[in-house]
Amino acid sequence: MAAKTLAAPPAGLVRKTKRPRFGWWSRYRRNKLAVFGLGWVVLFFIIGVIGPWIAPHNYAYTNFLAANQPPSWQYPFGTDSVGHDMLSEILWSVQNALEIALGATFISFLVGAALGLWAGLKGGIADQIVMRLVDFMYAFPTYFLDLILVTTFGRGLAPIMFAIGITGWAGYARLIRGLTLRLREGEMVEAARALGSTQRHIMIAYLWPNVRNSMLVALAFGIPGDLTVMAGLSVVGMGLRPPLPSFGNMIAQAGTNVLGFPWLLYFPAGIFAITLLSFLFVAEGLQEALDPKGGR
Repeated sequence: MAAKTLAAPPAGLVRKTKRPRFGWWSRYRRNKLAVFGLGWVVLFFIIGVIGPWIAPHNYAYTNFLAANQPPSWQYPFGTDSVGHDMLSEILWSVQNALEIALGATFISFLVGAALGLWAGLKGGIADQIVMRLVDFMYAFPTYFLDLILVTTFGRGLAPIMFAIGITGWAGYARLIRGLTLRLREGEMVEAARALGSTQRHIMIAYLWPNVRNSMLVALAFGIPGDLTVMAGLSVVGMGLRPPLPSFGNMIAQAGTNVLGFPWLLYFPAGIFAITLLSFLFVAEGLQEALDPKGGR
């Protein structure tokens, strides 16, 4: 009996094995804390956008007849000593926190990325200057520099955003400078230089694709850091000027009344703590997921 020969399928019917486009997401989902953190962060961003629209009251609305009310159907998070609705203050605080943290992180990243790339690509004197500036920023307590800048320029949203942003660039600069130094001596970059590629083309085509994951992780870690600095300024009385609400202001004001009116501390401190942890969970999840060697 003659052996049967199998005809090759037509070229158009050959199934090609596709590489997963979102392999990082499958690795990210394995980290349950990272998934929880991402859900909370997304909710935090949504509240930051719509919070003032759904708040029952304006943050400056006072009702002395309803002062120090415990949580109830009318005031789900209670009220403070001057009758401010705590739920409304928290909803407004989310927006203020996001504006300052995102703006400060963006400023820090832009300054740090520019200086880090300049130092890494140029080397020599440029590298020495940038690294001495980085050493100074790490040696000098940046928190006190933030206090000086806020005292000088004021306690509004923009001054605090600028103060935190302009003092937080050193970590980004050192990270990007190190990545650039490692990549600029690589074979791809050397070949591009030999072919006459410009610095701009090398940065866009070769450096950026290899450093963007590390930059994304650094940004994810930077946001909770800036939120913490913002709250620290408020605790010492140098945060947003009342009546503008912030988590730090509410936590600081609740300190003297926590025994008699614990809800003044529990709600803002609890939400703020969960938010910080969620951002850290997201950053750690991204760090694992975007690692080329991560996952199995």
